Amino acid sequence: MSKASDLAYARIRSGIVGGEWGPGTPLREEELAALCGVSRTPVREALRRLEADYLVRRPGGARSYVADWSADDVADMFDLRAILEGHAAARAATRITADALRELEALNDEIGAATGAADADRFLAANRRFHALVLEAARSPRLSRMLGSLVEQPVVQRTARRYDREAFARSHAEHAGLIEAFRAQDAQWAQSMMTGHIRRAFHAFAAANGGGSRNDL
Repeated sequence: MSKASDLAYARIRSGIVGGEWGPGTPLREEELAALCGVSRTPVREALRRLEADYLVRRPGGARSYVADWSADDVADMFDLRAILEGHAAARAATRITADALRELEALNDEIGAATGAADADRFLAANRRFHALVLEAARSPRLSRMLGSLVEQPVVQRTARRYDREAFARSHAEHAGLIEAFRAQDAQWAQSMMTGHIRRAFHAFAAANGGGSRNDL
C-alpha cells in the first residue's frame, strides 16, 4: 500500500470511528481526496480496506457509505468481543506487570472522575486505553489483530454515549473487579469479569435501542 493510501485510510477511519460521519453517510471520493490531500486512487484503495474492516459498505459495488449494522451484526460483534476479550483477560492475569497494574488503576481513577462528571468523551478515552492495556498485557499479537477491528467499531462509542451516570458507575466498578482478579493472578476470575463486562455493555446498548434481542435493536 502507498503512503497516500495509508494516510487516506487513517483519516477516513478516524472520521468514521470518531463519529464525524454517522451511519449511512455517503463517502464521496472527490470530497475525501480533497480532505486528505491525495488523489482519488489512494482514497479508493482506502475505502476498499475500510470495507474489509466492516466500516464502509458499497451496495452493488457503487457509491460507498459509512456502514450501519443490523441487530444480528451488533449482537455478533458483542459475542465475539466477549469471547476474545475474555480470553485476553485470562492471559493478562498471569502476565501483567506491576507497572501495568498501576496504570490500570490510574485509568480506572480517570474513569471514576468521568463518571462523577458524566463526561462521555473523557470516559471513552480512558476506557479505550484501559482495554488496550489489558490486550497489551495478554501479549498475543494474533489476538490483538483479531480484536482490533471489533473494539474500535463506532457502535462501542454509541453505547457509551447513551450511558447514564449509573451505567458509568457500573463500568467503573467492573473495571475495579477486573483489577482485583489481575492482582490475584486468577485467570478464570479475570475471564469471567471481562466476559460479564462486555455482556452487560451489550444489554445496555440493546436497552438504549428499545429491545434486548437480536431482532429488536
